Amino acid sequence: MKTNVIMVRKMGVFDVNQRTKDGMFNANSLLKQWNTANESKKEIKDYFDNKSTQEFIDVLKNDESTIGGIVPMIKSRASKGENAGTWMHPYLFIDFAMWINPKFKFEVIKFVYDELIKYRNDAGDNYVSLSASGVKLKGYDFIEVAKAMQWIVFGRTGKELRQTATQKELVELNDLQSKLSFAIDMGYITTYPQLLSELRKIWNQKNRKF
Repeated sequence: MKTNVIMVRKMGVFDVNQRTKDGMFNANSLLKQWNTANESKKEIKDYFDNKSTQEFIDVLKNDESTIGGIVPMIKSRASKGENAGTWMHPYLFIDFAMWINPKFKFEVIKFVYDELIKYRNDAGDNYVSLSASGVKLKGYDFIEVAKAMQWIVFGRTGKELRQTATQKELVELNDLQSKLSFAIDMGYITTYPQLLSELRKIWNQKNRKF
């Protein structure tokens, strides 16, 4: 069972709260900050009253790429505390944040863009670290290892996969590279064949059919 932690992230000058358990954002928290800063009286029900909002929610619920569709939001029963309020799926939260004010759209777009760039840069940095660790193993093949990781994360190989990767894929790639580098540096993986064996195990575990 995942431990739930509330992460506080910056979206422009505002703090946005995101749960690690399901990735959902607190819509009420952001709207309260906006109303306070701009002496506004926007209400979350106004967003849900929009026809376009309801249409977008229906799209999320019927998303064909997700079994059973996406759960767009969860309304907490708690009226107080860090879990109180309406928690939105990231897709819905981004739409909600841009609804708050047209001028705020730019901050939302930067928030999404900057996160992707960060993960892509991290993926590149972690690959360099893994390569530095990997050369300690006799016979280490950079291309073979890169392709093996592509199969694990993307389910295919090819050029420029990092540049078109989703945030979820980049997080998985970063985690994989970091763990492999750590295992080599700490002496848990001592030979190149052992590294390939571990990569195969990871692929098999991810693609195991129950």
